[in-house]
Amino acid sequence: MAWKPIVVGIDSSPEAAWAGAVGANLANTAGTSCQLVHAARDVLTAFAMAELPEQAQELSESHLAQAKDEVQHGLWGIVPPELAEHLMIRPGRPTWVLKEVATELDAGLIVLGGKHHTLLERWFAGSTALNVARTTDVPLFVTGGLRAPIRRILVAADQSYAAQPTIKTAERFATLLGAELRVMCAFEPLPILPDAPTYDVESYYTLLDEHVKREVWPLVLDPSAEKITRHGLAFDAIAREVADWHADLLVVGSHGKGFVDRLLIGSVTERLLNQLPTSLLVVPAHAPVTVKAAERSGVSRAEPAFT
Repeated sequence: MAWKPIVVGIDSSPEAAWAGAVGANLANTAGTSCQLVHAARDVLTAFAMAELPEQAQELSESHLAQAKDEVQHGLWGIVPPELAEHLMIRPGRPTWVLKEVATELDAGLIVLGGKHHTLLERWFAGSTALNVARTTDVPLFVTGGLRAPIRRILVAADQSYAAQPTIKTAERFATLLGAELRVMCAFEPLPILPDAPTYDVESYYTLLDEHVKREVWPLVLDPSAEKITRHGLAFDAIAREVADWHADLLVVGSHGKGFVDRLLIGSVTERLLNQLPTSLLVVPAHAPVTVKAAERSGVSRAEPAFT
């Protein structure tokens, strides 16, 4: 199956320039196209429309041209000149501009430079990577700080419907890049609640192991892929495995929960995006019809390990 175009979100930061280089390399390896996109804040337009309506268009075009020059300046020597030359610039919020361009090009991947935001920054302005991950219908690749070839890919697969597209996408990237593949499932402990009946820990983990062997491991089609389980809270187990195995790329699934749910309770994927232990590939997973029907009818289902 041919690879679809790759869209890279670009700003004037060094992280974005590196994302451009990663996107260009992936596109070249996959034999597809790469489009750099910058979402410019056209702050002059509103004022110009009110105060100088006859000059609004001219001022807007001048502002966008200046923004394009500034961004292109940071790309020279890092991304191929022809990509920098054809940088696409549009006014609007980055999340919506990227989604719009990805839809127009029928893109198969969005690439962004990873940045660490403070809690205050996330509260007021959010993170472009987080916002894109919440809304995108195509995989999102967020580059980490290590500028090295991708030689080891770790897949953090949960025990929900998201496991299949997550593993499939990771295998495709591993084949493309000639990388080692390791698929991991984290077994989280049951919460200890007051007055709740005790449970047999050994039996609990035995049931989880049997479920993974029956439902998850058959999804791994790459015969060379290593399959492992780890015990502990999902985020801690994943971060520890990334560090211990020196993974160059971590692949996780996103279940597409609502914005309010994510804002209030957070998720492992969002913690990984915020702390970015390595480059991260977020694969959107859509619930099957049977799962959606159960949720609408109020049928209780076990929560996935992470989203």
